[in-house]
Amino acid sequence: MEKLKRKVTMQIVTLLTGALGLIAALAWNEAVKALFVKFFGEANGLAAKFAYAVVVTVIVVWITMRLTKLQAQEEDAEKNQERKP
Repeated sequence: MEKLKRKVTMQIVTLLTGALGLIAALAWNEAVKALFVKFFGEANGLAAKFAYAVVVTVIVVWITMRLTKLQAQEEDAEKNQERKP
């Protein structure tokens, strides 16, 4: 019974973390849209929406690559610390 309670608690934490991440993502989406409008003007056409999507995708890919590299460096540093006597 205790194991089930722990699993339910872990699942709730996972779901809440995901929900909070979604809220943050939606907030950032609005902020980035406002920034895009400020720099490129109000444009509601299909081309403008695709341009926005491409720009955001490029930025997200770049950030993801940087974070992945940073994580790999941290893991390497951690492994090197473990090897030292």
